[in-house]
Amino acid sequence: MKKWLIFAAVVVILLVGGYLFLSYQAVKFIEGRLQKVIGPGLTIAEIKVKPTCLTARGIRYEDPLSKGQFLQIEEVRIYPALRSFLKESLQIREVAMIQPSFFFSRSREGALSGPWMPVEKEKGREVSEKREEKGEESTQIKIDRFRIQKGSVNFEDRKMGEPPAQIRLRDLSFDIKDIRYPLVSHQSPLELEGKMEGQKEGSLSSKGWIDIKTSDMEMSFKAQGIDVKIFEPYYRKRVSASLESGYIDMETEVTVKERMINAPGRMRLSDLRIKEGEGTIFYIPARTLVSLLKKKGNRIETKFLVKGNMDDPQFDLRETFLTRVGVSVAEALGVPIRIVGETLFKGTEKGASGITEGFKSIERLFKKKK
Repeated sequence: MKKWLIFAAVVVILLVGGYLFLSYQAVKFIEGRLQKVIGPGLTIAEIKVKPTCLTARGIRYEDPLSKGQFLQIEEVRIYPALRSFLKESLQIREVAMIQPSFFFSRSREGALSGPWMPVEKEKGREVSEKREEKGEESTQIKIDRFRIQKGSVNFEDRKMGEPPAQIRLRDLSFDIKDIRYPLVSHQSPLELEGKMEGQKEGSLSSKGWIDIKTSDMEMSFKAQGIDVKIFEPYYRKRVSASLESGYIDMETEVTVKERMINAPGRMRLSDLRIKEGEGTIFYIPARTLVSLLKKKGNRIETKFLVKGNMDDPQFDLRETFLTRVGVSVAEALGVPIRIVGETLFKGTEKGASGITEGFKSIERLFKKKK
């Protein structure tokens, strides 16, 4: 009996030792490739090779030109598959990003800045041509799982005017599976959870799949307790009255196929308080809206539908969403939209701007009553 125990122990030691050796070699292989992508603006304070993973700590990225900081990551852990260093392809079991912070901005002209490293086109073309001459193919990479823990996103949007829109997401948890490079068309399962800063903290969650190559997707999205005033820069052109408070709960199913979006949903606006006086909200006089809201207990529940071709230059997702919400809110409050409905919905043929022009007839309708 003792001999069998000794034999079993030796087998276990050999298996564990072999696993650690292969993992160590695979990690060393990945480390060499990681070093190649470190270019201008990207710094890594420390890289360690552990028996089962590669860890990189203190990662920072700043734009070489503007010196703006766009990315901070406390730690990244890469767990390779055992035999990835023996094949032409590279397989990674998991990439874990711990406490990353992403910084994005949009200028008044609409130029986006963010944590992406610039790629020199000429250099990339030169490398590609050399590979073709040698008959080389690009390395196949497969990541079984990519996840983010305790992430944050900061977005400053100056295109909407001053003061700029400030979107701040915190405690982000992101998980996507089955990522392949070069990209191939397939469904990658995805989950997201997080919180949004405001007068009080709201929550976000999403679950479904995305085709990274084609951007097709099927996702459920849920938001609870989101502060309406966060989005004031996006709707202030349609709101001349003072909106004091309000919170959004929303559920929607988003489907994108061949750049066609279809997103039916349900929205609830609670604690919606408007300062009584001059001005309008979605072209409805504030005084009228205050009176209607009191009858509803400062709470509105409504359905909406956003649908269109994302490649159509006349289709603006933000404008379409705001218009649909405005129409739905007016209907929920009992505003006689049907009186101007013909004018309003004829505008849909001209895209979001056409709907907006039709919607202004609501304001004119109320003015006639004075």
